[in-house]
Amino acid sequence: MPTPPVVTVQMFGLVDSRPTQAAQRFFKERRVGVTFVDLRRKPIAAGELRRFVERLGASAVLDTDGRRYKELGLAYMRLGDDEIAERLLADNGLLKLPLVRLGNAFTAGPAEATWKSWLAGAAK
Repeated sequence: MPTPPVVTVQMFGLVDSRPTQAAQRFFKERRVGVTFVDLRRKPIAAGELRRFVERLGASAVLDTDGRRYKELGLAYMRLGDDEIAERLLADNGLLKLPLVRLGNAFTAGPAEATWKSWLAGAAK
């Protein structure tokens, strides 16, 4: 009988997103449980997004390299953190994926080095 994973992370992303798939593979290879939320089926809750923004800053959660960012012309605008957070909540296409949370630790986008440090700390 296989033992259940000791550590479980919460991940927000899109099923067909390459960075999200890579993050899922990363945790699966290390036998870490993943609670996955597909943002196409269920948008991120305002409170959850607020936690990511508070920990990382709104600009860190905003995908400045994404197609949606360029389509909306946001590179030419000066937006405050509150305005960025509102846009992120209204349009999931602006999020830097995957958004991963382990307890009070948060990342936006691919962050394997950070995830490895989380798992090293959890193993102790």
